[in-house]
Amino acid sequence: MTTVLIVDDQQLQRFAFRMLLESNPGTEVAGEAANGADAVRQASESRPDVVLMDVRMPGMDGIEATRRIVAAGGRSRILMLTTFDLDEYVHAALRAGASGFLLKDAHPEELLAGIRAVAAGDAVIAPALTRRLLDEFAQHLTAPQKEDGRLGTLTEREREILVAIGRGWTNGEIAERLVLSESTVKTHVGRVLAKIGARDRIQAVIFAYDMGLARPGTP
Repeated sequence: MTTVLIVDDQQLQRFAFRMLLESNPGTEVAGEAANGADAVRQASESRPDVVLMDVRMPGMDGIEATRRIVAAGGRSRILMLTTFDLDEYVHAALRAGASGFLLKDAHPEELLAGIRAVAAGDAVIAPALTRRLLDEFAQHLTAPQKEDGRLGTLTEREREILVAIGRGWTNGEIAERLVLSESTVKTHVGRVLAKIGARDRIQAVIFAYDMGLARPGTP
């Protein structure tokens, strides 16, 4: 059973999410919050598996709430609910620790699949979409940071894997291009995430961009 905290300032939207989650045998609603401050409090108290987080809310917005929930070090993972007309917030939310994004008008099965993926520790955004979003915001990034000590902990193969992740390749694409089995790639990806301290694949993409290992338009 996956527990979910619903965070949205629109009561009707919260009601719709609750109806969907309660009708699904694999999910349970841990609570509802109408603003970021209440979301942070409830996440600390109920420790849900997943927080469905709206971006724009009065008072504390979803980005700051995400930052605080992630910084608290709990198990809760954040699934942001956004629209493409809110793209200016996407990169900030990624940096805050969000594990993925879904459009608010996503189909019910897409939302449920996204919740399952995030709860399992995966990123819900397809790698190609991750790359597209980061490419759009890459012009706002600062120059690549100086060599990070975490890079030095990676083997040559793991560094190759990190570059591939930064380019938005799927595990299947990495396996094909580096002539590895998908199970071997999955093992390498797990080790890379652990060594660089990334919560999920999306955070690894950001790290690759920050280190200058990935750049907009890189195939």
